[in-house]
Amino acid sequence: MTEPTIPAEAQRLIIYIGEADRHKGRALYEVIVEAARREGMAGATVFRGLSGFGAHSLMHTANILRLSEDLPLRVEIVDEKSKIEAFLPLLDELMQGGLITMDPVRVISYRHRNSE
Repeated sequence: MTEPTIPAEAQRLIIYIGEADRHKGRALYEVIVEAARREGMAGATVFRGLSGFGAHSLMHTANILRLSEDLPLRVEIVDEKSKIEAFLPLLDELMQGGLITMDPVRVISYRHRNSE
């Protein structure tokens, strides 16, 4: 199997949304990750935050006294700049709110784990 490649100078797309965000009834983070895979992105990872707030300054927290069903999520995708930029219009269609950032990253290593 051929190892996938990604340029050493790549882009990181970071998407900030909430667990309660939906697209056509489905969890938005799942829709974004599936779209990234379908579009041939190098990979995507979703992180759940413990606490945060967004444009409306409403606190979302995992504090036991204030159990939130809308914890903050961060979706990260790293790939070459042209693929990231081509993905942005699709994100615009999927998202009602949230924050999207993009920054340059230096890729040190990108390879499959040995299955031995």
